[in-house]
Amino acid sequence: MQAFPPCPSVADAPPALFERGHLWLHELVDSAPIRFRLAEDGRLRFADDHRTFGDDVPPAYGHVVRHVRERFDRGALRDAVDDVTSVVFFGRAMHRRGVDYDWARTPSFLGSDVWSADADRYLLPDRVEKIYRRLGLDPLETVQAELRAADFDPDAYAFPSSTWYDGPVAGVLVRNKTGLRAALSNPAVGGGSDTRRHDAADARRGDEPDAPESDTETAARSLARRHATPARFDAVAARLREENRPLTFDALFERTVEIVVRAHHDRLFTGRDDVDLRAFRSAVAERTRAYLDDRGLDERDRS
Repeated sequence: MQAFPPCPSVADAPPALFERGHLWLHELVDSAPIRFRLAEDGRLRFADDHRTFGDDVPPAYGHVVRHVRERFDRGALRDAVDDVTSVVFFGRAMHRRGVDYDWARTPSFLGSDVWSADADRYLLPDRVEKIYRRLGLDPLETVQAELRAADFDPDAYAFPSSTWYDGPVAGVLVRNKTGLRAALSNPAVGGGSDTRRHDAADARRGDEPDAPESDTETAARSLARRHATPARFDAVAARLREENRPLTFDALFERTVEIVVRAHHDRLFTGRDDVDLRAFRSAVAERTRAYLDDRGLDERDRS
């Protein structure tokens, strides 16, 4: 699968990026790398920035894989290209690392790039945004389009507010039509400063052996009790109805786990706290069943 395009800091960027032409500025989100392509058998194959996932997707990336699988319009891609395997999609897995985004409305995936083997290049920024929307996915938010390169001063740049939470952007991705790009980080937002540490932890956690009975299970039950609440279940159930999806145990359980996992990803997958993921899922399952029983619902909403 095609590798991620290199993205140096603005200080290390090729001078040609700022010498001529126009720039596209996108919100740089505090997130993890994810890429995928459609295989010949019609299945989506995923990878992070250094390994391809098999059938067993690392738990840390489960939410983004489900999100893409549910929304990706395979038919639209087949209508657009002769060989669906020639296109690779790149983006960001949106779960908590340092910045606490509004997880109720921030999508699990934001698309950043598209690679075309037929063209032998990454597609232009303005095309990328249209492609993702056509395929049913959200692209990175465009902060400014077609800004004259001569008018961009990284040292005097005023970082705008984020689209995804009440605060400033973590930075901006700057790129032009020749494929050059660079990242300008916001020093006032420190969430994504240690990306490699987070990425390595995301890949590791979930592959470790079961922990013995310990305080990790107590912490998992506590996390479930605080966040898998009746109000949370009500909100998830309402969203399922809005999407015309059946209110089954599995749907309510998995969506609730996903929301809590995304909002507390730093605790569950980076080793900041000892919280056993399997114990957490088990505790949420118990609370999901209790919620359905309390409301007289048996697998499906009969109201």
